[in-house]
Amino acid sequence: MEITTLGGIIGGLILIIIGIVLPGADLMLYWDPPSLFITLGGAFASTVVSYPMDVLKNIGKYFSISLKKVDFDYEDLIHTISSFAEISRKEGILALEDKLSEIEDPFLKKGLQMAIDGIDEDVLRNTLDKDMEKMEERHSLGKDVFDQFGFLAPAFGMIGTLLGLIMMLANLEDKSSIGSGMATALITTLYGAIVANLIAIPVNKKLEIAHKKEVLMREMMLEGILSIIRGENTRLLKDKLIAFLPREMRAKFMED
Repeated sequence: MEITTLGGIIGGLILIIIGIVLPGADLMLYWDPPSLFITLGGAFASTVVSYPMDVLKNIGKYFSISLKKVDFDYEDLIHTISSFAEISRKEGILALEDKLSEIEDPFLKKGLQMAIDGIDEDVLRNTLDKDMEKMEERHSLGKDVFDQFGFLAPAFGMIGTLLGLIMMLANLEDKSSIGSGMATALITTLYGAIVANLIAIPVNKKLEIAHKKEVLMREMMLEGILSIIRGENTRLLKDKLIAFLPREMRAKFMED
């Protein structure tokens, strides 16, 4: 589990509460259910209007991805593809047929099966590129939902502010209503800012990072499969795959 997601959200809320309580303010002054309904309810309702049901039903799944530790084993991938390349050079590419059962990743398994079946290199590349495009579309939808929610929450906070100001201005002669109207006006803006900047936008960023890691893994797999088809030297293959990695990860491979 990726503890930084929940840890960051909970930690952020605690720090906000400390910032309220430390100067001696009453925490309950910042609790206003109508403002919460306006901000969260409005943002959620607008999100429902924005997306079809097949996207909305996966919101929980998208959020759960941000709670998982996305840590692809690039070292194991390079070792696996290098060993397959060595077998292919020594025994022929058909010898990899017996190794397919050891592969769990469907993208790598599909690509190697196509290579074993003798599919043309260009056709193989185009097919796997299409798979990557579809993956990017799915990931993009997940990121976009939280990006949209991060945009809508402050917007509905402003709507709550306008409602509070209208309430206050409509009852200026009643001094007792001015305080509650101003509180609703300001608290809805506060709620919108917290939801957007502490939850929606950070989750969107976490999904973007996970997406980039998976894209990198798929690109390495594709390059490795094409190198196997071409019968390239194993050392050259390793160097090509290592070149995909960030500099700090490359340094580790060089040390090994």
